[in-house]
Amino acid sequence: MPVPAIAHAQAAAPLAALLPARRGIAWQVKPAEYGIRPNAAMSCITDGFRSLTVVEQAGVIEVYADRPDDFAVTPEVTVDATGPDPVAALAAHVLRCTLPMLDTERAAEILRTGGDEQAHRERLDALAEVGFDLLDHGACVASTVRLDGDGLEWTTGRGGQWWMQALSPATLSLGFYGPVSGLYGLLPTVLPPADGHTATDAGSAFTRHLTDRFPQLRPLQDDEVRFGGYRQPSVWIATSGDTSRAGEDTRVAAQFSSLSPDLLLTAASHLL
Repeated sequence: MPVPAIAHAQAAAPLAALLPARRGIAWQVKPAEYGIRPNAAMSCITDGFRSLTVVEQAGVIEVYADRPDDFAVTPEVTVDATGPDPVAALAAHVLRCTLPMLDTERAAEILRTGGDEQAHRERLDALAEVGFDLLDHGACVASTVRLDGDGLEWTTGRGGQWWMQALSPATLSLGFYGPVSGLYGLLPTVLPPADGHTATDAGSAFTRHLTDRFPQLRPLQDDEVRFGGYRQPSVWIATSGDTSRAGEDTRVAAQFSSLSPDLLLTAASHLL
């Protein structure tokens, strides 16, 4: 029999509030359907097609991904409840890693049961959802067709150009060309915390300009840096200019992959 929770998890409601509504459905808190840890406070949060269980015990908050017919045993993320803004740390990981993983699993099932046509509709729906949100934020978004599929593109007020594509039913990719400062708002939402990362003095003035600010990035050559990890978004940034000098207006090309629509909905203001 399921082990009931001793209380609702206090972090559940504020975590649900930090996750964007998808398809017009906001995240809601409900009782956990089964116990994961005895004598722990637990709650489930769900938006109707994805569910997470929040568990609190002994000064630690954990988030588990709920799957049909599968008993969760390993948390997707664990944070110290006494740390600085633990709920924000949970939300950042869920947006970067947990939701795209669940969406990828769901997309595989859609492809299996609905075929390529249904998977294509899912890709277009995700693209349209983020596109309409960008329109609401004031972006002038235009549809585009590239060799690798449908997309959107828009120009920022700072002279940058963005384009977005849905290369899978679960995740979106972003491209950028413009001043490197146009990436400063998005990068903190895409990269993991800088804890344990140290800036490198290797590379060029260009790579150090970025790694000093974002030590999670690593230089590949004097003109490019990247970040990528297991079940994490990937980032690649490069310049074709003089790598011996760099500043806020240095022109760069950038590519972001494996981004959840949820993350982009929360980061829309950084894409203008």
